[in-house]
Amino acid sequence: MMRFLTPLFIVAASPAFAASGPFISLKNTDFVVLIAFLIFVGILLYFKVPSKVGEMLDARSASIKADLDEARSLREEAQSLLASYERKQKEVQEQADRIVANAKEEAQNAAAAAKEEIKASVARRLAGAEEQIASAQAAAVKEVKDQAVLVAVSAAKDVMAKQMDAKAAAALIDDAITTVGEQLH
Repeated sequence: MMRFLTPLFIVAASPAFAASGPFISLKNTDFVVLIAFLIFVGILLYFKVPSKVGEMLDARSASIKADLDEARSLREEAQSLLASYERKQKEVQEQADRIVANAKEEAQNAAAAAKEEIKASVARRLAGAEEQIASAQAAAVKEVKDQAVLVAVSAAKDVMAKQMDAKAAAALIDDAITTVGEQLH
């Protein structure tokens, strides 16, 4: 294992050996880089850059936390709105189902009422037709009776005219006058 580490140390230490001359000299680039680095770190500390960077990181952290809290509250609000809309959708669906059921029931009731009305109308028309038939039958019977009476009167007149002479006619007229006189007094 030492075999592998030795070449690694040689490669890593070779830039340090590249500087020539004493270490504390402005001609030594390593020393100049070290001085520049220390000055740079000193300037950063003088202007309190680490604390400002910390404050900026804290502010960024607070901003991210606020954004996360806002996103969380927006998510909860969206979930509550979604639940509300789902409830409303269920209510509307139930209401639509009730409306459809009521419409079907009303249509069935209207169909049943129409059937009953048709039955009643047919019954009324049949009753009217039966009344007309009965009236026509009664009129025909009356007409036949009237005609029979006329024929009978005519036949009786002919028979009586053939059988009656002047003497019998005068006796009938006298009887009629007597009957009318008795009936009037």
